[in-house]
Amino acid sequence: MSLLSQQLPFLFFAFVASITPGPTNILILTNSQRYGARATLPAIAGACFTASAIVLICGVGPGEALRHAPWLARLMALAGALWLTWMSWQLFTSPAATLAGDATRPFSARAAAALQLINPKTWMMAMAVVTVFAPQEGRALFTLAFQALGFLVISIVCLVAWAWLGRGVHRVFRSDRALVRFQRVMALWLLACAWMGFFQ
Repeated sequence: MSLLSQQLPFLFFAFVASITPGPTNILILTNSQRYGARATLPAIAGACFTASAIVLICGVGPGEALRHAPWLARLMALAGALWLTWMSWQLFTSPAATLAGDATRPFSARAAAALQLINPKTWMMAMAVVTVFAPQEGRALFTLAFQALGFLVISIVCLVAWAWLGRGVHRVFRSDRALVRFQRVMALWLLACAWMGFFQ
């Protein structure tokens, strides 16, 4: 059996973990809405490369610290929820977005990478890889590297899809009032995702 066929369950898991709504997906969508899909590409790269690195790190050992120090995982989840609460407030109170708007800067690659480090969804996904899908024997490191690479490719495709969806928002919501309502719904969704991750 080939490595690819052996890893199909993991690849499906990576797709579900990447495409389902979460803090990163919502921020990518709203940034694409405000600044366009091209301006969102650095944030997509920062988020995906960092999340893939977390998968690899958890698999080779240091991620085990989170299992033995639940208080550390809890602290990270709280920090992430508080930061995302602030970001959701900024989105909720911002005026109607236009692609030419320059009130704020797009979500940067550095900010997207930092979000992954404190995003409970990313760490829970990485720990699931370690506990469910990580190889226990044989070419373990090679297989783990394949999983990290597979997750990288899949997450990039999924976040580009979210950016494309955000780019189309202006075609659906044509008035400032409709855009503000959309942004507020996204802000509340972001807030819900942040605290659902913390209370899991």
